[in-house]
Amino acid sequence: MEDIELMHSLGVNSYRFSIAWTRILPRGRFGDVNPDGVAFYNAIIDALWQKGIQPFVTIFHYDIPHELDERYGGWLSPEIQKDFGYFAEVCFKMFGDRVKFWTTINEPNLLTKFSYMDGWYPPCRCSKPFGNCAFGNSSIEPYIVAHNMILSHANAVSIYRNNYQGKQGGQIGITVSARWYEPFRNTTVDLLAVQRAISFNAPWFLDPIILGDYPPEMRQMLGANLPNFTSKEKRKLQATKLDFIGLNHYTTVYLKDCIFSPCAVDPIDGDARVVSLAERDGVLIGEPTGTPYFYDVPHGMEKVVMHYKQRYNNTPTYITENGYAQASNHSMAANDFINDAGRIHYIRGYLTFLASAIRKGADIRGYFVWSLLDDFEWTSGYTQRYGLYHVDFKTQKRTPKLSAGWYRKFLKGSLLTRKSRNGSQPQHYTA
Repeated sequence: MEDIELMHSLGVNSYRFSIAWTRILPRGRFGDVNPDGVAFYNAIIDALWQKGIQPFVTIFHYDIPHELDERYGGWLSPEIQKDFGYFAEVCFKMFGDRVKFWTTINEPNLLTKFSYMDGWYPPCRCSKPFGNCAFGNSSIEPYIVAHNMILSHANAVSIYRNNYQGKQGGQIGITVSARWYEPFRNTTVDLLAVQRAISFNAPWFLDPIILGDYPPEMRQMLGANLPNFTSKEKRKLQATKLDFIGLNHYTTVYLKDCIFSPCAVDPIDGDARVVSLAERDGVLIGEPTGTPYFYDVPHGMEKVVMHYKQRYNNTPTYITENGYAQASNHSMAANDFINDAGRIHYIRGYLTFLASAIRKGADIRGYFVWSLLDDFEWTSGYTQRYGLYHVDFKTQKRTPKLSAGWYRKFLKGSLLTRKSRNGSQPQHYTA
């Protein structure tokens, strides 16, 4: 509750969080709904509303009930579509009267690679040359998993559209990781490498959901390893269009072609036969941050937004994550993190280029900083601090960093408005 008061004092009008599948359905559809889990999220949602803060809820952010993995292999099986639909419906039923913004899945384009191509995240499946796991096939499994995620998303949207949206009045979309790319050299092969990498990134999921099929570059590169949608599945995708897109954008990298030149294996973009680089001619693409391979390249925000504006006919879009990490270790104290001028520089730069995209017609509805608090960053643990507020993980004490004060002043002094399409009422943005 104290954290929700921090949000209120900061001046934000929306808070994005996820619902842990295992808290609500510890055994998936093979067990009962956990009332303690429902009560936990009800308390958060009600407290947010009491402070005038809109809940912006992600249904799935990486963790699934272990039983689903044991029973049928989790995301590798089409069975997961039933479980995901069941879980989503429980969420709509329990929370949809107060939640008006839903995203089905967070960054599925990263989870598939980290879990089934590189073997970094559970269930840690991979094969050479991407990794050396006990189980897995990096050439096939990521695309099977992605196919099941896309169809699970469509199932959840269908349930919401048919049974809940009319009476609850909410919206539903999906959030993808959206890196931006610049060619390493202004050559045909590197320019084509950028096109391939973009296709293997967010459009891997967004193209089927919005346009009805995978990008042609993926079909050309992967052949039979890329699943096909049946006619029935295509009709379902067509009938379950998004209300909005969520883009998580942090950085831009240079890209070099690996079809005509030998390269080291790139763990994120390597399946597109490219390699990402941060340096060209001895100059970094941007200032380093506390996350390896994340650099401060603010113009990438405008480029990524304008690309997807054009690609998807200016579908309403939220920047669902954007933020700056400070590297951390156990010997460092709170005072080492409070003066976070680098984070202020980063956020100001990215917001400046986001504003430029809005002026050029991009239908941006909101922006979320990652993150309110220092948190547990997956396999990086506590070594990367993204928060506007410092957290002492031993005492749980929260201390505002300089960026919290800056962001509060920005929100109170620079409320973004624009004329609506019919030139009447201004449109207010979520931040």
